[in-house]
Amino acid sequence: MICRITGTITSVEPPAIVLEIEGQGLSYEILTPAYLAAQLANQVGQRITLITIQYLESQGQGSSFIPRLIGFQHASDRRFFEVFITVKGIGNRKALRAMAIEPARIARAITSRDAAALKELPEIGKRLADTIVAELTGKVDAFLSSSEIESLDAAIKPARALASGPHEEAIEILVALGETREQADRRVSLALSRAAVKGHQEPTAAQLVDMVFGST
Repeated sequence: MICRITGTITSVEPPAIVLEIEGQGLSYEILTPAYLAAQLANQVGQRITLITIQYLESQGQGSSFIPRLIGFQHASDRRFFEVFITVKGIGNRKALRAMAIEPARIARAITSRDAAALKELPEIGKRLADTIVAELTGKVDAFLSSSEIESLDAAIKPARALASGPHEEAIEILVALGETREQADRRVSLALSRAAVKGHQEPTAAQLVDMVFGST
């Protein structure tokens, strides 16, 4: 399987770019996320290295298959893509079109359960946005950039001010379930923010845990 490729960009026609492999007389067409294709449009003639996924794309209702390469600038972006396509209703092509912004920004929308922001992405309607939030909450925190984490921390700071015993109890429950303390703190604080919006001023630890896992 081809997992990395280095070459010179000879053309960009979203969602595909073409890389020429120097000295081999070969050029590869590589599919890229929409945000990356836009960035590379001004880099024709430059040499780059992409982290890739190779797969077989079915044609004619599965009667034939065409080998495809998907390229990313960073291994973390590839891992995000692999998580993103686990959502029911999102295939490779739809995921590439939907990724019109960087993975960290999509991860932030998921982590903060902002379905409205996800709905603004190409190919993502309201129902699919809700599905993404339901299926990926708690699974994409590792893809947040430092700036996204700072932004989230600023958003949940008011909720932390209201935190008391139940907040700490809920964190301990999540840590016991395998979360890191930092991750548990962030998820419980986000749950507190949602509770405040719904008018639940003093949720119990059990209610907070239920909100973290999307039960309420």
